[in-house]
Amino acid sequence: MRRIRPRRSPAVPLLLAVGAGAVAVLWLWWTNTPSIADTTGKIIAAGRITGLLAGYLMALVVLQMARVPALERRVGSDRVARWHAMSGRYTVSLVIAHVLLIMWGYARQAGKSLGDIVQQTVTSINTLPDMGKAAIGTGLLFVIALLSIGPVRRRLPYDGWYHVHLLTYAAVFLTFWHQITTGNEFAVEPTAKTFWYGLYGAVTALVLWYRIITPVRLNLRHRMRVAAVVEETPGIVSVLISGRRLHRMGAEAGQFFRWRFLAPGMRFSSHPYSLSAAPRPGMLRITVKAVGDHTSRLRELEPGTRVWAEGPYGALTAQRRSRGKVLLVAGGVGITPMRALFETLPGASGDITLLYRANSTQDLALWGELAKIADERGARLMYAVNSPDGERPDISAETLQRKIPDVDRHDVFMCGPPGFAQSVYEALRGAGVPARRIHHESFDM
Repeated sequence: MRRIRPRRSPAVPLLLAVGAGAVAVLWLWWTNTPSIADTTGKIIAAGRITGLLAGYLMALVVLQMARVPALERRVGSDRVARWHAMSGRYTVSLVIAHVLLIMWGYARQAGKSLGDIVQQTVTSINTLPDMGKAAIGTGLLFVIALLSIGPVRRRLPYDGWYHVHLLTYAAVFLTFWHQITTGNEFAVEPTAKTFWYGLYGAVTALVLWYRIITPVRLNLRHRMRVAAVVEETPGIVSVLISGRRLHRMGAEAGQFFRWRFLAPGMRFSSHPYSLSAAPRPGMLRITVKAVGDHTSRLRELEPGTRVWAEGPYGALTAQRRSRGKVLLVAGGVGITPMRALFETLPGASGDITLLYRANSTQDLALWGELAKIADERGARLMYAVNSPDGERPDISAETLQRKIPDVDRHDVFMCGPPGFAQSVYEALRGAGVPARRIHHESFDM
């Protein structure tokens, strides 16, 4: 406890590096853009810079999908997912601007009007090198973007959306080549071409290593299987997973894996589930609430079913701790990583407090285990459930200060649905807890 050294997130240095890369792209465009007096030249120049920035962001979008440990375990998977979504929106917007501006500029050069953009686009696809590939890749990007819009995505099965989203790799591959063959900057600057090949080559290497080679090595080494399935409460089950030398996987309490169960109807589904107990040398455990087809089928798994896992991921670990006292806040099935941390975080009697929010006492999964841990460790265990008439409990700054008078001197670890996490975050800030000491990961129920 005397040697608590919080591991800081590298998010700020990474964002600065991304900004420096964008500045380099702008500089490349600026140094290769002569003084332009006419409107057509300005339109084409604007099309070139939007294309360069789109190409740069495409590489970052793929990098954010590569599951690099420095991102997944240090920055946090949920934060990287938000970066990925934001980068994707900017990329699609820049691609649209690039296509419209370039085709408009080319149409003006050919003596055509703005209304001839479609005709000019068809001509460019048929005459310029690699433009056919770029058109297909751009179409894929638009399809992925449309399916990623909130209301549309929520109507799609998770597996369907996930597999469509993997087409991003094909879209980026197809659009890459026309950047090299038709991009003015790469034609006149061999160094720029080398840099672009290096950027995309490095990202490709990371994807191959962390998305393919690393999972294959992990699963061949540990050979995981379902050991048992236990019903915790109605609608919530725990899956016990056995394997060889599981303690060498590097998993920590608070982290999660992406699990694929090789059972009929589940082989092509990969879902993220947190560890609900501290990792053991021969056993891992996940606890899952049935909210869809995949989660509902977990109760039907037979012992001996092969398991394919990728991970561990997540930054919600003891490494983020900076204070002696810790408050753990869980909403619904967000109790799973909190239960593992409740068991393993070091502390004296009274140092660790767990607040568990659920709809009813029947929904308090793993409550018996939590009570036993609290009794053995001298930790505080509290719950907040709806009243018999359905009224939601008050989790406000005033309530937190009344129940935990020194809450502003705690580190807070929190996991739950986005709405719950946001409301508790605001209450914690109102109670005086600094933002840097609120560590959270959110998920969709």
